[in-house]
Amino acid sequence: MEQMLVGVSTRKYSRGLEPLRKGIESHGVSRSSVSRRFVARTEAFVRKYIERPVGDLDVPIVMIDGKRLGEHLMVVVMGIDRDGQKHVLAVREGSTESRGVCHELLRDLIERGFPVERGRLFVIDGGKGIRSAIREVFGQWALVQRCQVHKMRNVLDHLPEKKRVFFRGLLRQAWQAATAEEARRQINVLLKRLDVDHPGAAASLREGLDETLTLLRLGVHGALYRTLRSTNVIENLQGSIGDLTRRVKRWRSGSMALRWTVTALMEAAKGFRRIRGHHDIVALDAALVRQTDLLRQVA
Repeated sequence: MEQMLVGVSTRKYSRGLEPLRKGIESHGVSRSSVSRRFVARTEAFVRKYIERPVGDLDVPIVMIDGKRLGEHLMVVVMGIDRDGQKHVLAVREGSTESRGVCHELLRDLIERGFPVERGRLFVIDGGKGIRSAIREVFGQWALVQRCQVHKMRNVLDHLPEKKRVFFRGLLRQAWQAATAEEARRQINVLLKRLDVDHPGAAASLREGLDETLTLLRLGVHGALYRTLRSTNVIENLQGSIGDLTRRVKRWRSGSMALRWTVTALMEAAKGFRRIRGHHDIVALDAALVRQTDLLRQVA
């Protein structure tokens, strides 16, 4: 198992073993034998991992993102607790980040003990399927922060190359404002400029704009703001899946992709560290409670 985790391929497995004494034949070191043992071991891991209870975890922050392996998309949910520690909460295989796949993933999370009635911040890349599933399952208990990096990329894709640096600077400056109101004022000025020459970029910026300002409305700044303004934290976790699976040439099935993903996530969890700005999570949590209480009263 350790040989596979450090990147030794099944065909080169025997070369990583100590040589036997002369006259003693090796057994069970062929490519097929090693593969069968790896499959058996990881199948056991997967069952325990995806069924384990999560009710004891108190996480005010949740990130959701997908990692593609061949034709399979592995949707991963990661929670961050009040101390800033990361926890992989769930993973599911699908073909897209569709509403159905994400809805089933979140419902399964609740069935494993994850409480609904608690104010939470969900950080997502902007996928409509994920967004719809969060609203359907968690309702007014969920506040969404759209990834500013993804939003920036979508807007700039509608602009000619020579104008991208200029508008990138204006949008970045707006998101660094002291308050959500000031950020919105600066963005409105930017939208007026885009409406004239680049209506496609303006439309892209307006879509989901308020959710790019959620952290500012909650009063989050500094290191914690820089950490949660994008999905980089969970994308770094997804990178560990790519590191472990880079030698896989063909994904034969969804169960194979799920086994490799769970194995990679378990290995990555051994090196988890607290996020930057974790000292401010308690204040963020209090703001989440106030905001979700207000939203539910209005509703």
